[in-house]
Amino acid sequence: MKIQISFDITDLDRALEVARLVEPQADIFEIGSLLIYKYGEHAVKRFREEFPQKTLLADAKIVDRSKDAVALFAQAGADWITVMAGISRGIIHTACTTAHSMGKKVMLDLSDSSSLGQSALEAKSLGVDALFFYKPTTPDDQVPFLDRWEMVKGNTQLPIFIGGTITRKNVSETLSLGAAGIVIGSSIIEAENIQEEMESFATTIKNL
Repeated sequence: MKIQISFDITDLDRALEVARLVEPQADIFEIGSLLIYKYGEHAVKRFREEFPQKTLLADAKIVDRSKDAVALFAQAGADWITVMAGISRGIIHTACTTAHSMGKKVMLDLSDSSSLGQSALEAKSLGVDALFFYKPTTPDDQVPFLDRWEMVKGNTQLPIFIGGTITRKNVSETLSLGAAGIVIGSSIIEAENIQEEMESFATTIKNL
């Protein structure tokens, strides 16, 4: 089980400050889309300079010009780059081919997929390395969420990462689904005691 910390804020210095606190327990640092919108590839470069050995994911949410976009973030130091599932198969395949040629990987973001089962089924043949699945947070979405989860899990052997307001209260339930990793954002970033919050998540995962 991998722990991916999402830094989806607009303050790069703050993101790096938090990253230093949670680095020992985190497996992957996600440079969130808001950081990328504000700083571009520079955000990835700063994280790489600070954490030369850490796995970095650039949440670029690529929808077009995938060859150039993937190369841009790969050269900046990202190990993983996100591509949206709702775009054409050709763009996804080009993104994966480019990433692999540079020793990098692609995570397919399913949040805009019109057919989760189909996207999951086709992902491996397109070259995708992992899937990102967003977990709704309202109780009314619980049953549909489980149905959607099965559509994804039942149609792929690729690793699946789950995100979406994961907290201490729901982390055990989320982990029980059998994902390869969880993506934690605001629960860490906004915690009063960041290190304590991170250690709590790490302990819960370790004891499963």
